[in-house]
Amino acid sequence: MAAIDEALARLRSAEPAYGVAFVAVGGPLERRWRQAADELGACIRPIGGGAPLLNEGGVYDGAWIESTGTINAEVLDRFAPGVTRATHLRFAAEQRADGLMPYKVTPTGPGFSQIQLVTPLARCVWNHYLLTDRADREYLATMYTAMSRMDEWLATHRDTRGTGGVEAFCTFDTGHDASPRFWFAPDRCFRGEASLVDPSHPSLPYVAPDLTANVACQRTYLALIAEELGQDAAPWRAKAQASLAALWEQCWDAQNGTFYDRDRTGEHVRVSSDVLLRVLACEVGDDAFFAEALERHLFHTRRFLSPHGFTSLSMDDPRFDRDFRRNSWGGPVNFLAQLRAPAAFEHHGRGGELAVASQGVLTALALADRFPQTLDPWSGEAGYTSAYSPSILWLLDAVERWFGILPHPDGSLSFTALPPTRLGHGAAAHAVGYRRVVDGATWELVGDDERSVVLRDGVEALALGRGERVMLDRAGAVLSRQTLTSIAPRF
Repeated sequence: MAAIDEALARLRSAEPAYGVAFVAVGGPLERRWRQAADELGACIRPIGGGAPLLNEGGVYDGAWIESTGTINAEVLDRFAPGVTRATHLRFAAEQRADGLMPYKVTPTGPGFSQIQLVTPLARCVWNHYLLTDRADREYLATMYTAMSRMDEWLATHRDTRGTGGVEAFCTFDTGHDASPRFWFAPDRCFRGEASLVDPSHPSLPYVAPDLTANVACQRTYLALIAEELGQDAAPWRAKAQASLAALWEQCWDAQNGTFYDRDRTGEHVRVSSDVLLRVLACEVGDDAFFAEALERHLFHTRRFLSPHGFTSLSMDDPRFDRDFRRNSWGGPVNFLAQLRAPAAFEHHGRGGELAVASQGVLTALALADRFPQTLDPWSGEAGYTSAYSPSILWLLDAVERWFGILPHPDGSLSFTALPPTRLGHGAAAHAVGYRRVVDGATWELVGDDERSVVLRDGVEALALGRGERVMLDRAGAVLSRQTLTSIAPRF
């Protein structure tokens, strides 16, 4: 029996997890996928009572808004939308009277010592609403009210210099633990209160590009939500444009082609970190701008493209520290950055480059003994902590993105024929299969190194060559078809 036929036969008897099934003939990937599904289940549990929520996992007991409540929950939405909904609503329920949403929710209560914003919550909320067929307007209205109040809080407390940007008062405001970006800055805000900055600090507050881009994107999606709820979207769009203008005016360095913090003296803090990828993941810039950022930074092996993912600091910075055995954003590959990357790459039609950058990460995770926060950028060795939901979800996302069936908020389905048959170090499979039920129809994708086949309710719908991606509507009509290609990494 050919490997692709074996994959299909095994797929049809495979037990599903979170509504999908995956099999691999040969290699460790199926076992690791099943382990990811099992460990994800352990990350879904109540926090101090109430409904089960997504927990960050690893050493992090609770849910963090920069990750658990946003990008993690957004990926989880394709597998357990009810948990995503409950996680979002918990952050809204714990909102402080003055409008500040907690940066974390733990068994001991909410935390308010920093803001810790990266991925726009409003985009995650909007996508959840669309993925669940616009069925829950009460949820949408609740989250809209909470996010509107949070926006007002940020405008009141995080623009002390009147630039229109959003300011960082401490390291943890951006989650950039141990990054040279925040050398000499305190970890938490002054006196443990997110509205306070140390008045005697020589550099703080920073006008922060990632925080400012976050709010710009957040306001863009708040406009969409306002329209859906029958409210005026124009004020949100005007505010989004004001945030973008502040981002470019305060944080952009044209000579180096990147974004930097601007400190209280008006100087740029010239540390090249994954801030650039964060800003791009907030949908800043057009296709030409992204292409330049790709050439100069993200796809450059002296900058951020390591053999095992995007580094958290530029590798040509003398302060780069690849120590992957601790919680550090000073160099090692962090899975949160990898999980955020598709929002930037796919937005600009750069799935081919994302696939190239992801292969070493997939190999490393397929061979690892756990789901860590960090990887060694040189070897791919697993680093800090284990049972960490961002790396668990990264694997589930990667399997679905490159050789699975991925549902999109607009109702379309994408099928990509990049089976993991060319991974190194014994991680490769001979053939793989993936199954997902959508609107009562059973979709299957099976593939080997040369070809892949899409089936609907057991009947072949179309064949794909290696590297092809097809978008279908839910009835099976072809919306688009392309072959993913990539520029070469720069050296």
